[in-house]
Amino acid sequence: MKTATRDNWRKHLRTEWLLYVFLFPGLLYFILFKYVPMYGVLIAFQDYSPFLGMSGSEFVGLKHFERFFADDEFLTVFRNTLLISVYKLVWGFPVPILIALMLNEVRISWFKRTAQTLFYIPHFFSWVIFGGIVINVLSGTGIINTVLVFLGFEPVLFLGEKAYFRGILIITDILKESGWASIIYLAAITGVDPSLYEAARIDGAKKRHEIWHITLPSIRSTILILLVLQLGNILELGVQQIFMLYNPLVYEVGDIIDTYVYRVGLTEQKFSFATAVGLFQSVVGLVLILIANRIAKRYGGGVW
Repeated sequence: MKTATRDNWRKHLRTEWLLYVFLFPGLLYFILFKYVPMYGVLIAFQDYSPFLGMSGSEFVGLKHFERFFADDEFLTVFRNTLLISVYKLVWGFPVPILIALMLNEVRISWFKRTAQTLFYIPHFFSWVIFGGIVINVLSGTGIINTVLVFLGFEPVLFLGEKAYFRGILIITDILKESGWASIIYLAAITGVDPSLYEAARIDGAKKRHEIWHITLPSIRSTILILLVLQLGNILELGVQQIFMLYNPLVYEVGDIIDTYVYRVGLTEQKFSFATAVGLFQSVVGLVLILIANRIAKRYGGGVW
C-alpha cells in the first residue's frame, strides 16, 4: 500500500511539477517569515536583553504573563479589544455580503464598474492617509462641525468623546475595507448555477426569494470559511487604525492590546513583556479559530 502511494505521488509530481514550482515561493515565505520567527517566543519567558541575546538572557518562566494579568490595565485593554472586535464582526462582517449581493443585481455595466471602483478605492489608502481624512472631517473645525455650527449647534469633539469613539472605529473600518472584502463573495456568487434562478422564476419566486433561498445558501461555505478566519484574528485589530485615531482622552474605551503593547512594551523597551502579551493574543486566537471551525464543520463550511 505504501509503495503504491509513493509511486502515485511520484507520478503526480512528474506530471504536475510546474504547480509545485509556483507553490514553492509561497511555502518559502511562510517558512521564513511565519515559522522561523516562532523561535523568538522564548523571549516571553526570559528577562531579555539585546546585549546578552536569547542565549545569555535570564529565564524567568511566567513572570511577564503574571505581570500582564495582574496589571490594572489588563481588564480594560482586554475588554476594549474584545468589544471592538465583536462590534466589528457583528456590524462589519455582513456589509461585504450585502455589497456583493447588490452589485450582482446591477445590470448597467458602466454603473456597476463605477460603483465597484468607488467601493474598492478606500482599501488602497493606508490608515495614515485615511485616518488623516477622518481626523479632518471630525475635528473641531472639520466639515461636520462646520455644518453643526452653521445650523446653530455646538461643535462636538468626536474623537475625544468616549461615547463616540468605538462607533467611529467601526464605521471607518467598514468604509475602508468592506468594498474590497466583497470581491470574494462576488466571485462566489458568479459561480452559482443560473438554472437555479431560472427554475425559481418559473415557480414565481421574487428577487428576495432568489437571494434568500438560492444565492445565500450557495455561498454559505464561503461565508463560513471567512467567518472562521476572522474569528481567529478577533484579538488582533491592527494597531494602525486605532493608533491614528485615538488619544489619551479615549484610552479608557479605545486602548487595545496592540496599542498597550506598543506604549508599555516597545516604547519602554520591555521586549519580553511585549512578546508575552503577543503570545497570549496568538493562543487565544488559535483557540477561537479551532472552536469556530468545529462549529462551521457542522454546517459544511469547515476549513479542515
